Amino acid sequence: MRPEKSTIVDDVKLRLNAAPFLILIEYGGMNVIHFAELRKRLAEAGAQCSVVKNTFLKRALKDAGLASLDEHLTGQTALVTGEKDVCATAKTLKTFAAEFQKPTLRAGILDNAILSLDQIMALASLPSKESLQAQLLGLLLMPATNLVRTLNEPGASLARVLAAKARANS
Repeated sequence: MRPEKSTIVDDVKLRLNAAPFLILIEYGGMNVIHFAELRKRLAEAGAQCSVVKNTFLKRALKDAGLASLDEHLTGQTALVTGEKDVCATAKTLKTFAAEFQKPTLRAGILDNAILSLDQIMALASLPSKESLQAQLLGLLLMPATNLVRTLNEPGASLARVLAAKARANS
């Protein structure tokens, strides 16, 4: 392999090792303006999109020790990687594809496990990370809140009885 090709494969391998997930998309038929808009939206979600030759990507996946996606590496393939929330990235891709009919999602890898198209769509339908954290916090605080209400109730009941008695006497 020529040195410049080897450098490209090494760069892709470094990106793959640094990212907790990757998603492959078919970008054929997209114009430059739409592709730039997709990159902008993905950047807002904490992800990057880059076009990589299929042969380079196959080699980089193999060198990085990741699962093989050879059957999905046909046509015009772009690689989406990120360091943040995979759900936000999947949601961005799903929304963009619904809006512009492109790109086509193919497959992905999350924690070295291959993601099918259905699994990526399931990730896209999950609430955001912040929303899930808020729900978890609410669940964790619920027992403490109920305990405070239970402990406060006898005093509050006594106060209501005394107030009613005071109104009845006046």
